[in-house]
Amino acid sequence: MTAVPLPLEATGTQTISGQDGAHEGPLVQRTVLAGGVRVLTESVPGLRSATLGAWVGVGSRDEADGHLGSTHFLEHLLFKGTARRSALDIAAAFDAVGGESNAATGKEHTTYYARVIDTDLPLAVDVVADMVTSATLDPDDLEGERQVILEELAMNDDDPVDVAHERFTEQVFGATSPLGRPIGGTAQSILDVPRDAVWEHYQQHYTAPGLVVTAAGGVDHDAVCGMVTDALARAGWSGAASPLPRRPLGGPAGSGAGTGSVTALAASLPGSSVLTVDRPTEQANVLLGGAGLCAGDPRRFVLAVLNAVLGGGMSSRLFQEVREERGLAYSVYSFASGYADAGLFGVYAGCSPSKVPEVVELLAAEWRGLAEHGLRPGELERAVGQVSGSTVLALEDSGSRMSRLGRAELVHGEYASLETVLARTRSVTADQVQELAAELWAAPHHLTVVGPFDTDPLEVAP
Repeated sequence: MTAVPLPLEATGTQTISGQDGAHEGPLVQRTVLAGGVRVLTESVPGLRSATLGAWVGVGSRDEADGHLGSTHFLEHLLFKGTARRSALDIAAAFDAVGGESNAATGKEHTTYYARVIDTDLPLAVDVVADMVTSATLDPDDLEGERQVILEELAMNDDDPVDVAHERFTEQVFGATSPLGRPIGGTAQSILDVPRDAVWEHYQQHYTAPGLVVTAAGGVDHDAVCGMVTDALARAGWSGAASPLPRRPLGGPAGSGAGTGSVTALAASLPGSSVLTVDRPTEQANVLLGGAGLCAGDPRRFVLAVLNAVLGGGMSSRLFQEVREERGLAYSVYSFASGYADAGLFGVYAGCSPSKVPEVVELLAAEWRGLAEHGLRPGELERAVGQVSGSTVLALEDSGSRMSRLGRAELVHGEYASLETVLARTRSVTADQVQELAAELWAAPHHLTVVGPFDTDPLEVAP
């Protein structure tokens, strides 16, 4: 099957896969409720777990001046209590059934989720919906959680790998860009943001038209829709409305399909730069890279294969050359992130401070070699197999399936079956991989090094 569009104006229940009524695999369905809430489910026969997600299409990049840090603040505060439940009530509800709940803030969306056995799904829907629709944001709770978040940020700041990735992202997108800001906020933004600003952010963005509910595992679509409808009614989220438009896809020179070139995107971002962060660590953390693909770029399947070839596994070029052949690093890999109108791509290694110049040269040489000379015999088949296998294995749990539904609805506006995804991956050619590697290599490069340096790390004597 091909990818199925998910129209915002849809009415009734849309059966996305398993249409023949005699299917043995998962059944994917979608309904847009009267208030604009979108509900997507994937029923997996024989699976006793169920994972529920409540998605809001707003992330750290959407924070207005004076609201910086509000998105991450809300991730914490929604667990602190509602008119019906205290923080202990929320925690105890899931502990009592052996379930788990958590949340994640991203640059473009926020997710609240819970995993339970299938018979406890009504409880999960009731509690998560209560949190999302009816949080009180009590001033005392907010002040207490402010310190908790500061401790979380301090913990992250003690991790040099986190620091390296955070500062690399800032280099690629620019310190003043919303995408360049830390997702969790800074210590200063968390200290500065008042309760009124967090409340305004909550009231503005947490609405029925902006809410997407996804569930996967041992679930029944009609039952989930009924549970969500009842929960929203209890919160007073009633009335007729249409879903909010999705975030537009596409880079500076791209179309709505997100096909803007890396070169065009790079032209709108800061030029090449080198950043050294002095930290008293035993190891240096090195990142090299720049602009990547937008989330909607159809070449994301080519990028997945490229990533596998360059640094996505133990047989990748970086792992074999930097770790196996030369013993210069324990951790070495390539990575990519895509957003609606931008993306980044890079390579990472953790090494002895004295080896930074050699490691940087090797990271660059392997990337440049792929761009200039293409793939070696056997690399394409191995990389396609790795990406295909990991895609299938990732769907072995209900949480991964739930997340896949959320991304399909919020990011792509279409649902691609596993067969379609695998077909797109297997259609990638060696020429496409080399062309994309060359395009990524041609973009301005940014180097971030975190370690014990009071001079240029590229001039450190071995």
